[in-house]
Amino acid sequence: MANDRVAVLVADLGDHRVTAADVAAARDEVARGIRGAVTGLVGIIALTGFTGGLGAALVPGDPSTLVMALMAMAVAVAVGTPMIVVVSEVTKRRGLRIALEAAVNTRLLRRDADRRHFDTQLGRAFEMADDEPGAYETVRRAMASIAPANPSELLLADHSYAHLEQVAVAVPDGAQAPGCAVDSPHRCIAVRRAQTQRFSDSDAIDACPYLRGRVSGRCAAVCVPVSITGRSVGVLHATSAPEALLGDGTVEALQTLADQAGHHVGMLRVFAETESQAMTDGLTGLVNRRTFENRVALTLARNTRVAVMLADLDHFKRLNDTHGHETGDRALRVFARVLREEVGSEGLACRYGGEEFVVALPDKETFETIELADRVRLALAEIGGRGETPVFTASFGIAHSDDADGLEDLVKRADRALFAAKDGGRDRACLDGYATAITRNLTVMQ
Repeated sequence: MANDRVAVLVADLGDHRVTAADVAAARDEVARGIRGAVTGLVGIIALTGFTGGLGAALVPGDPSTLVMALMAMAVAVAVGTPMIVVVSEVTKRRGLRIALEAAVNTRLLRRDADRRHFDTQLGRAFEMADDEPGAYETVRRAMASIAPANPSELLLADHSYAHLEQVAVAVPDGAQAPGCAVDSPHRCIAVRRAQTQRFSDSDAIDACPYLRGRVSGRCAAVCVPVSITGRSVGVLHATSAPEALLGDGTVEALQTLADQAGHHVGMLRVFAETESQAMTDGLTGLVNRRTFENRVALTLARNTRVAVMLADLDHFKRLNDTHGHETGDRALRVFARVLREEVGSEGLACRYGGEEFVVALPDKETFETIELADRVRLALAEIGGRGETPVFTASFGIAHSDDADGLEDLVKRADRALFAAKDGGRDRACLDGYATAITRNLTVMQ
């Protein structure tokens, strides 16, 4: 009967998901209340009967006062006991409902408070992450805190949103990483449905196919989609043994983590893209003039020696007038590509303005910059020979910080050398302080 009563109450409470701990707490609370109430009722009835009997026995002519009092008390208890039982049952029934509701509400309030506290902690942690690797480290630590006994990972689409990459993983000692093999967002069922997916057994017929055949063996899993600006682009994936499914509280915490991770990574990507757009030239992808000057000024402030090469496309206006601005833009992109390839990671290439480019080479000597100019000129000749663009050339001016007084003077010297190269016939390089070209026209060299 008691279990039936609890079942009815649980059904009445609806979606609160009453736990066994809630039922136990409610029963303990009711039991304590009933014990006190029953004891009090019995005492009151006995005392009332005894007092009444004693009062009757004191009537003159009654020889047995105590016997009469005791008999009256016994009659009172016998008559009052059924009433006590009825009151007790009613109290239990009503008390159990009240106690069960109180236990559920207390647990839900505590869970909400814990969730808000976790959400606040997580938000502060993400705020301190300045870039994506920092955000992924926050995710790793959070996963290890939420489910310390469960392997978990974050798979997130790259900037093209075409491929999923494992960017964070949390693995208990002695366990293996989940290692989900899904390789693109549209192949992940959680991403496609944009809903949390739970799989109780990887061997089940309706389990995600990416759960089967893992080195770690049979498992259960929860997959929480991660969204950036409303678009599902990743999944937070955690596994467990089939007989040890993740609880609702753990899944809710993972959902909170997925929401915040998507939000903050999305913001970081927007900031990075905005910063990149502010720092780079839209046509060529090279850094712009302001970025170049700031970085080189900082390099010079650190007492680092810098060689500078200023370059200008020859007869660029004629190229535009003859072949059109689209061809001119293609020539600029080709020249920028050549600079990137030849400079590599050793220097900084910049579109300085119009058809003018500049390269800074920290810790390089003048002769190394001359060699760079020759390589660029040879690459342009090869590209023109293949017909990728109409044949065009460039002239170069080279200066070194050893001879200059600050960035402005350094660029001015390189510009003066570039003018000498132009004045000397173009398609050549001149060194600051010399009017004669140090590299000749390629046609003459051949």
